[in-house]
Amino acid sequence: MGGDHGTHVTVPAALRFLDDHPDVSIVLVGMPDAIEAELKASHRTVGPRLRIQAATEVVTMDESPQSALKNKKNSSMRVAINMVKAGEAHACVSAGNTGALMATARFVLKTIKGIDRPAIAKMLPTRKNTWTCVLDLGANVDCTPQHLVQFAIMGAMLVSATQQKSRPQVGLLNIGEEEIKGNEVVKEAAELLRQSNLNFYGNVEGNDIYSGVVDVIACDGFTGNVALKTSEGLAKMIAEQLREEFQRNWWSMALAGLAWPVLSRFKKRVDPRRYNGASLLGLNGIVVKSHGGADRMGFYWALKQAVNEASAGVTQRIAEQVQQELALLGAMPVAAAAASDSQIS
Repeated sequence: MGGDHGTHVTVPAALRFLDDHPDVSIVLVGMPDAIEAELKASHRTVGPRLRIQAATEVVTMDESPQSALKNKKNSSMRVAINMVKAGEAHACVSAGNTGALMATARFVLKTIKGIDRPAIAKMLPTRKNTWTCVLDLGANVDCTPQHLVQFAIMGAMLVSATQQKSRPQVGLLNIGEEEIKGNEVVKEAAELLRQSNLNFYGNVEGNDIYSGVVDVIACDGFTGNVALKTSEGLAKMIAEQLREEFQRNWWSMALAGLAWPVLSRFKKRVDPRRYNGASLLGLNGIVVKSHGGADRMGFYWALKQAVNEASAGVTQRIAEQVQQELALLGAMPVAAAAASDSQIS
């Protein structure tokens, strides 16, 4: 029900995904009337692999996480996450309010033992035609060295499970590659990562995010979110300038026609819809956040991300690796969950 377009995007995307993946079933959670209207418009009905789970409330895009938790206990978001907890679904995908989704998922599913805070992770394309997992992308503004290590573990296990890499290389986002660079939090995190079982590459800089030099980049949520939004803004600017240039005169249009095969491949490779879907890692269950403005193709790829994680057993692999690393590093201290979590009924 969430996102900028609601059921007009999510339902058709889910139907297309069902057609392409015969081993998957989907539960559409939300207001039955709105969902049924979309199914009717698509000339489809419910069946063995598609059903509707009713919810009586919707979390709005500008609603606070606290309000969603306390006042919207039968929201589509809450019902969907409850289904994951009850084992009625392998994963939840939502295009709704990010803060409310994170807060609800953390409250309902709880974090994996040894993980203090869930992190938002995203797979980004690189110049080497590979992918780099970057986390955290906005869930945790202030982090300790232990949090950064936990993010690195979760990212490595996500890549290992979904990209079939036994020992992904992990980098720590910093202002320079040298060990002396960075603040004390980053320096201590780097030292802990050197002592871990992870394949730690060392410090990486912002221009390494898309270079493919490492498979995982760990950072705090403030830095990661700024880096992601800057990248999105730059990509949009380049696309707009290219379009304006090709439309400026007939000569540019002719050159664009000659170069169309190359431009088409480039467009497909950098199309942000193809890497839509950010994982909320560190929870006892799989939750994927689609961009609120995603179109049908974008939401389709968010569904694909959820299925890949469920099939690869990402949650179990993270839990196992965290326990191994905690034992190796002498049981890194894990901050207690916020008191406000336990007070919400």
